[in-house]
Amino acid sequence: MRLLLVEDHPDIAEWVGKALSQSGYAVDHLERGDHADQALATEAYDLVILDLSLPKMDGLEVLRRLRDRGATVPVLILTARGATEDRVRGLNLGADDYLSKPFELSELEARIKALLRRSSGQTPTLRIGRLEFDTNTRQVSVAGTALALTPRELAVFEALAARLGKPVSRDTLFEKIFAFDAEVRAEAIEIYVHRLRKKLEGSGANISTLRGLGYALGETRG
Repeated sequence: MRLLLVEDHPDIAEWVGKALSQSGYAVDHLERGDHADQALATEAYDLVILDLSLPKMDGLEVLRRLRDRGATVPVLILTARGATEDRVRGLNLGADDYLSKPFELSELEARIKALLRRSSGQTPTLRIGRLEFDTNTRQVSVAGTALALTPRELAVFEALAARLGKPVSRDTLFEKIFAFDAEVRAEAIEIYVHRLRKKLEGSGANISTLRGLGYALGETRG
């Protein structure tokens, strides 16, 4: 899943960005509101973590412009401005959740998981053959035994599971798994798909290659 973190405090941005990256999210970080506005007008994100007190353009203005363009991407406001009027205005402008600073990373991650699950329409538990995916804990297991997936492998699985049975292009997978400043070639996706396929063997779930379309997660046939 690809997230945009808009935060002008370098220590907080580094702390949050590192933690989310280690959890398998692709995190793009921007410090200025006007840069965030430009990125949101041209790039596709699964979720936005938005500070309010930003240089060049206030976070609420970024949010207003985003919703005026008709974008439905979930937005979690993360700010030290905890006044009720700021909270109410943010929610009225289309924010999906609000977390005040200081905060615990565990709560932030829990709220991110809930927003992503809600926006994708996924059920709490996804079952394919003998495989189960708990969207609350992001745990993939086969017959009750957890699969040891790396953060990147989990990110590939989540992106495919969000469009179960439907093709996801290699470029789309790349955008959801790597931040825009990552020095990685798109061909790396093939490596992660190959590794994930090996780990799914015998689970009843399979990743199919659809020529010209990409990859699709589904149940093994036969």
